[in-house]
Amino acid sequence: MKQSDKRNSWKRITTLIIPYIFIVGLFKYVGTAVSEAYIDNKVIAAASTEQQLISSIFTLLGTFLVLFLFMKYIDKEPFLNLGFQYKNKGKDIFIGLLIGILIMGFGYVILVSFNQIKFISITFFYSDFLIVFVIFLSVAFSEEALFRGYILRNLMNSMNKNMALLLSAIIFTTMHALNQNITFIGLVNLFLAGILLGLPYIYTKNLWFPISLHFSWNFFQSLLGFNVSGKNSYSIVNFDLVEKNNFNGGDFGFEGSVLSVLSLTVLIILTMYYFNRYGNENKKTIFN
Repeated sequence: MKQSDKRNSWKRITTLIIPYIFIVGLFKYVGTAVSEAYIDNKVIAAASTEQQLISSIFTLLGTFLVLFLFMKYIDKEPFLNLGFQYKNKGKDIFIGLLIGILIMGFGYVILVSFNQIKFISITFFYSDFLIVFVIFLSVAFSEEALFRGYILRNLMNSMNKNMALLLSAIIFTTMHALNQNITFIGLVNLFLAGILLGLPYIYTKNLWFPISLHFSWNFFQSLLGFNVSGKNSYSIVNFDLVEKNNFNGGDFGFEGSVLSVLSLTVLIILTMYYFNRYGNENKKTIFN
């Protein structure tokens, strides 16, 4: 790659910062105004969930607008080149969803078995279920498009792909460093998540597997009663932490636990093994 192209890749990322903050911030402001009008006279607990929904949708719209403008006028490429080509991606999506379900189910069973959490009840509200579904789907699309689709993609044009992956994971961790109830283990897990979500992208430049895994990880974590990256949301399963510690993640949720560190590390190793063995044969899709 020409030196000028490498510099341009860095310029695109740094130039993105101010427009992203301004436009997404503006969309969030509008979303806040809309949500406050929409939830007027409703109880605070219900309002909070609806505010999260509206905020996540407006954040997604703002993020996509910024990335669309940059892809069109700065990168001069179609928006779909971020990694949204969808042909033959059904299996990638399914595997991503399945991994999230299995990891969260495994984590819950282990914590119950070791008396780390105490089951209380099961409650199901269809409207809340749909709301958290849309919230975490919006989060997965916006964050993967930004961190993997645009930032990692341009970093890969500027440096060795492994260094690009590490730097993108650091950026991803930094952007979440002020989350509620953050812990050191939580930061470690965010970094490992950045590695795991970026690994398939550096081989395929496609977002459907990272999006589905990101969504499934957050969605089922919430449904099983855990806080998601320190934030509370609707859960079907309700439980109490017997004691807040690094084994169960405390108030940060499953992502603050050593179980999450173990799960993410194993998944990273398996993903690396897969691509080192089959990557040259299957460049267009992940799982054949």
